[in-house]
Amino acid sequence: MYRFIRVQEADFDIGSVIGELRSQCAQVGAVASFLGTVRDMNDDLEVSDLVLEHYPGMTERALERVADEAISRWPLKGVSIIHRVGRLEPTDQIVLVAVTSAHRGDALDACAFIMDYLKTHAPFWKKEIDPAGKTRWIDARESDEAARRRWFADFE
Repeated sequence: MYRFIRVQEADFDIGSVIGELRSQCAQVGAVASFLGTVRDMNDDLEVSDLVLEHYPGMTERALERVADEAISRWPLKGVSIIHRVGRLEPTDQIVLVAVTSAHRGDALDACAFIMDYLKTHAPFWKKEIDPAGKTRWIDARESDEAARRRWFADFE
């Protein structure tokens, strides 16, 4: 089982991460991934910067735990999760989740499962900054919570 989990300030190369995942999991038929980026508008408000904070150690353990749970639910061969922290600008990459499995359905479900957890329960805090310097903290949306509930009734 291949696992690559990182929380970092630096950007990442999606092709390199997925390439390494594929090279470690040559026996699979499916690779599913999700790439999250910083948007320039949120709730009709302009965003110039996004600041992501976390608790070092605690955050990595939470990502390991959700990866373990995905591995226990689907026949995965590999999981890669990279989540950035620090100050980011619109179009910057925030998060990459990539998984491998023999079949696409398992890979797609596992990828969605991990992302639904990251959006609602991973110990990250997001603060948006508008062009005038005004800040606001961002909470999970109700639609994120609804997506999470389909997977996490027994996993909190």
